[in-house]
Amino acid sequence: MAEAGGDAGSLGPGAAAAGECAELAAVIGATVPTGFEVMAAEEVQEKLGSASRISRDRGKIYFEVPARGLPQVHRLRSVDNLFVVVQEFKDYQFKETKEDALKDLEDLVKKLPWTDPLKIWELNNSLKKKKTKRKKHNPQSTAGKEKLNNDGEEKGADQKDAKKEEDSAQDTAGVEPADGQDTEKTPEVASQNEEEEEDNNEQSDAKDELQAGAGTETKAPDGRASDREAKVLKFRVTCNRAGDKHSFTSNEAARDFGGAVQEHFQWKADMTNFDVEVLLNIHNNEVVVGIALTEESLHRRNITHFGPTTLRSTLAYGMLRLCDPQPTDIIVDPMCGTGAIPIEGATEWPSCYHIAGDNNPQAVKRAANNICSLLKKNENKESTASPGIPLDIIQWDICNLPLRTGSVDIIVSDMPFGKRIGSKKKNWDLYPACLLEMGRICTPGTGRAVLLTQDKKCFAKALSRLGHIWRRAQTVWVNVGGLHAAVYLLRRTWERAEEKRSFW
Repeated sequence: MAEAGGDAGSLGPGAAAAGECAELAAVIGATVPTGFEVMAAEEVQEKLGSASRISRDRGKIYFEVPARGLPQVHRLRSVDNLFVVVQEFKDYQFKETKEDALKDLEDLVKKLPWTDPLKIWELNNSLKKKKTKRKKHNPQSTAGKEKLNNDGEEKGADQKDAKKEEDSAQDTAGVEPADGQDTEKTPEVASQNEEEEEDNNEQSDAKDELQAGAGTETKAPDGRASDREAKVLKFRVTCNRAGDKHSFTSNEAARDFGGAVQEHFQWKADMTNFDVEVLLNIHNNEVVVGIALTEESLHRRNITHFGPTTLRSTLAYGMLRLCDPQPTDIIVDPMCGTGAIPIEGATEWPSCYHIAGDNNPQAVKRAANNICSLLKKNENKESTASPGIPLDIIQWDICNLPLRTGSVDIIVSDMPFGKRIGSKKKNWDLYPACLLEMGRICTPGTGRAVLLTQDKKCFAKALSRLGHIWRRAQTVWVNVGGLHAAVYLLRRTWERAEEKRSFW
């Protein structure tokens, strides 16, 4: 304890030289849209040159990078949240009784190698200080929702046996936790319910805020009693647990683990205005302890005007990457909503031409506002005038698109689930009409489409009737705000699409 406590005591702004930190290597954990772990691993390999390991707890990947590569890590498009791994236990043996199991977790705090991860955390904060100060968010936002879960879309969907036992909590020593929540309904929770991601984005820009470094100006204790100006770091423990063989809840684990962290480092417990967020992820017998590196979920990077079904930018990126865009491709989202997919596409694939459209004038207005916000952000980054982005938006009818036959290379769209937008009944007519019109505008033989829907039965029926136009190449199962959905990669056949056809 004395050794680790000494490390904590030396922690603070300027405590570790930048050169020393730059030589460190860190194991980074990243939460990603579940189902797109392979895509995220490919992006990490492509942009960072690091091999990734996909966790058994879906929606997470792990990779090692030098500390100097942290800025590049934050620029990844497929990850929601980042944390530095303190230590991982692939086969942790929990004691049978609750008291013994929790006591082991308390004792674990003293044995963990905190030194280097805390240096990475400090370096990460110093990098953030160099950027323009971000606007302050509501301190009571759900800061730990996405730390060790995925994009808020998978827990409970693919773990049928364990989902009833999954729970998650945020707690600190001396603070009585709230009752645990079942992540079958709360996939991103940390003592709070997570509503459907598509339905919640508009309600609060700070909902997913992760404040791991929110108080980085607060100085850590330096071990000198005479230094009255030094302030003790504030911390919180966020626990996410999944499995049906644990004798304790996530609240109890967070409470006891947090108490041991407080005693070990002499930090101050604060659940809302904290400097350090310690993450405790328990998935069956796999235990990962980490320290959060993101203040705010990275998926919120592009959208400022939200609608009832706004799609995550990270999920939009995964869908776009799935169809492998090539330079000069024309990419269309015929049901763009607030524009998450075309905005992400124009940002990441500027050598393609992106067209967004929707039949709802309010959706088109929101998408146009989001495009304007992105242009302003780009102008702020550039000292000279921004060249703009290769993206146009138009209001149209999905069943009668003002585009030439065979003129589009790629179609990527989030189709109506029939819940907040449209209805299941309307989908039986809408889906086949959409697929037929998409087939008309898509280039025969080389065209492809990536479509997201939760109404899988209706989609499968429509696709079976239009098998002469579209061939299903791949299916990625995802969970959108608790709804079990699917992303379909379709390839356009060489067959000519008929203008009118009887479907049923």
